Amino acid sequence: MPKTSSSVTAAPDTTWLGHGRHLGPEPEKDVRRNLIALKSAGLIDDFLDLAPDDSSPAGVGGRAGPPDPFASDDDAAVPAPTARRLFEARWRVDDEVTVRAQLTTYDAPGRRRGGSAVAAVPWVIAAEAERPWDLDWLSPATVFWPDSDLTLWDHDVVPGPRLRSPHRLTADDDKDLRRLLRNCTRSSWNIHVVVHEAMTPDARGLESLTRHLPPGLRHRVVEHRATPEQFDIVNWAIKDLHVRVPRGGAVVLPSTPPVPGYDADRFAVRSVFLDGSEPAELVERITEFASLPRPLTAEAEQAVEQLRRRWHLLTVEEELARTRELVTKYADALDAMTKSRDLYREAAELAQAALAERGESAPLRGHLSVPAPHAPSAAHAPSAPPAPPAPPAPRPEGSALTATLTNAFGRFRDASRKKGD
Repeated sequence: MPKTSSSVTAAPDTTWLGHGRHLGPEPEKDVRRNLIALKSAGLIDDFLDLAPDDSSPAGVGGRAGPPDPFASDDDAAVPAPTARRLFEARWRVDDEVTVRAQLTTYDAPGRRRGGSAVAAVPWVIAAEAERPWDLDWLSPATVFWPDSDLTLWDHDVVPGPRLRSPHRLTADDDKDLRRLLRNCTRSSWNIHVVVHEAMTPDARGLESLTRHLPPGLRHRVVEHRATPEQFDIVNWAIKDLHVRVPRGGAVVLPSTPPVPGYDADRFAVRSVFLDGSEPAELVERITEFASLPRPLTAEAEQAVEQLRRRWHLLTVEEELARTRELVTKYADALDAMTKSRDLYREAAELAQAALAERGESAPLRGHLSVPAPHAPSAAHAPSAPPAPPAPPAPRPEGSALTATLTNAFGRFRDASRKKGD
């Protein structure tokens, strides 16, 4: 169930989140090759290639820690049933900050494995550092995916735009353009920027402006390009978003739900020179927008939970700490079982003794008799009806047994509760 704007959770500032679609035939092979190359070059510490429902390595490299028998599937943030493969990688930035990241690929309806690609493969990346994320750090996208134009991994979840090249807005249908930009703000985690060309740029001006962004932003920004003739059309298309692109300028589109602190005028740039030079003002606005609290969608929240609670690529020190924790859990469980067994045995023995005592006293009650009263003669017969008989006296033997059983099992129950607390 989607969250309302009043209940939206902000993404942790220690995380890097990205998603997209791979249009090639073998996305997992592209990831595997890139991870092997980066590990061989010493750019990452280690990686794992896993089946989504597996807790042990299913490919090359890495180690997985021992499974936790006390963890349930609900506690493990299990990937969605459509997950194809799960990759983990660990590396260090600034020589001391550890980054842990997961990439999950998913099945898409209509795609035939082993055959021609008829649909893109969705992917999600969640990375987290030991301190707030620095945009100058290595992009998690290029840890898993090769930074090459030959690999088609950089398509946005909204069909059409790409992450590393400008997306040329078409004028075939104004309504389609409006629907496209609206879907980009609603469905995509990426930052979408609309740039209007004051005049047709040369080859240098046609290059993507995202190459001027910090590494941590290059693969989270989609650049839409409007031709000189599309000025009125594109502004009509984004009218519902309450923003406007200046002629020859650019605007950072708002997200849905709106990001706290977003101001349409603040994130509009009046002039962008498409001559190959760095658009410093636009880079500043995009970076500022990226620093605002990001709404955490349900899918993004699942990715963060999976990263934090279903992590397998442990260091030797982490494996040792995890093993010690499991040993402690086993010892505590065994101690609880032993104490519960002893308490149950004690209660059973007390109950058996009480039953035996009751069995020995039962025959004595059979020999007790109450003499029957003499029947009165007719002359002495009372005129009033006889009084009703008094209720029988309580049976002390039964009371003693009940008290014994209650005390015995009460001790067992109280001790179990104290252990549980």
